[in-house]
Amino acid sequence: MPATEPLSHDDLDALIVRLRLGVDASELHGSLCGYLAGGATPQGGNLLAALQLDGEEVAPTPADQAKLEQLLRQCRDALADPELGFEPLLPDDDRPLAERAEAVAEWCRGFLGGFGLAGTGAHAQLSDDAQEVLRDFGTIAASSFDFGDAAEDEDALVEVQEFLRVGALLLYTESAGRGQSGSDRLH
Repeated sequence: MPATEPLSHDDLDALIVRLRLGVDASELHGSLCGYLAGGATPQGGNLLAALQLDGEEVAPTPADQAKLEQLLRQCRDALADPELGFEPLLPDDDRPLAERAEAVAEWCRGFLGGFGLAGTGAHAQLSDDAQEVLRDFGTIAASSFDFGDAAEDEDALVEVQEFLRVGALLLYTESAGRGQSGSDRLH
C-alpha cells in the first residue's frame, strides 16, 4: 500500500473552509492531538462530533471524511511514533512570524480543549512535569506577542515549537500510553 502524503497546514485549512468549522488548521490539529494525548479516541470515527466541532451543518463529503480520517491516523501515528517524529501542524516557515506565532497560541488552545474533552480519569495521575506542561500550554494559549529583533524572535518561536512537540509527547505517553484504557471511556 503506497504511503499517503501527510496533510499539510494548507490542506487542512482548505478542508476547514469547506466544512465551515470556525477554527483554523493549527487549532483543529491541536484539538485532535490533545484529545488523543488525553487518552481518548473518536467513537464511530466521527472526529468532528468527538471534538465538538459541528460547524454550520455542512456534512463532510466522502472525500472530506477520508481527509478527516487521514488526519486522525496522521496524528495518532505521529504521537505514538517511537522515533518521536511528532510535530505540531503549523504554518510553513515562509509565512510571516506574527502568523506563525498566533498559530502556536491557537494550537495550544486547541490542545487544551481536546485534552479536556478526553476526560479527567488519567489527568489526576499526571506527573508534576506533565501538569506543568499543561499550565505552560495555557500560558502560551493566552499570550499576545510583541516582536523586536527578527532573528531572536525566530529563535524563540523555534524553541516554543520544540517545547510543544516534547510536551505533547510527554502528555500522550502519560495519559494515552497507559495501556490505552482511556479509549473505552464514554464521551
